[in-house]
Amino acid sequence: MQDYMKIAYYIKKQELRADAGVLSLLDTLRSGGALLYELKDAADLQDGTDLLLSFGGDGTYLSAAHRVAEAGIPILGVNLGRLGFLSEYRLQEVAGPVLEGSWTIEERDMLRVSIEGFDIPSIWPYALNEVSLHRADAEMVGVDVCIGEERLPAYWADGVLLATSSGSTAYSLSAGGPICTPDARVRLLTPVAPHNLNLRPLAFPCERVVTLSGRARSGHLTLTLDNRSYDIPEHRIVRVDGAPFRLKRVRLGKSNFIDALRSRFFWGQDVRNQAE
Repeated sequence: MQDYMKIAYYIKKQELRADAGVLSLLDTLRSGGALLYELKDAADLQDGTDLLLSFGGDGTYLSAAHRVAEAGIPILGVNLGRLGFLSEYRLQEVAGPVLEGSWTIEERDMLRVSIEGFDIPSIWPYALNEVSLHRADAEMVGVDVCIGEERLPAYWADGVLLATSSGSTAYSLSAGGPICTPDARVRLLTPVAPHNLNLRPLAFPCERVVTLSGRARSGHLTLTLDNRSYDIPEHRIVRVDGAPFRLKRVRLGKSNFIDALRSRFFWGQDVRNQAE
């Protein structure tokens, strides 16, 4: 029976492999009895892996999720970027809780995509933050959307994105969508630079299946799943529902989402709040 902790780590940026802080953390974990190995692709995943450390920002975390989420391996995001909602923890915060086992797991919804009558080779059809269908060139596109059996008015815009609650602080936020707590079981439909002044972001239950279909003068559009992009022909029906698994995200200590909003977005920063 395995009596040690087996930890994989994922590093996307080459320069971080020589980062003194990263190397120090890895040495500390080894000294504490953990067995470590580097994971570059899903094929590298070893049996008995307890968790994956993702070194970088939220973009790196999404790439790490691509590699292990389907296998159910918990991911701990070590933040060496700027903002970090998925990669939340600094280097100095990680070793103690990991070696002591004083961490918990929260589960995040993921999206699943299929494209009617069109196959994209090697596509991993899941996304943690969002799926978007948007223009591939300089001209706006028309996007038809159905939520379940209900058809919405066409969106004329740079594109439309469908986000999870995890993705509410990512692309959807920059496009004017609402912020949701990560445990909210909702989907967010947000237009990107809409040319319809009377269309607004829409939230609805996560059980609904969404279909998207785009029109463009160029004859093709860009489909994105988190940080991965694909070119698809217009009029293809993109079906989005819930993935058959949920991402496992490691949480340390008493971190919470509202504190993250305060520290990253200076949420509620006001001289009248200084005494709180």
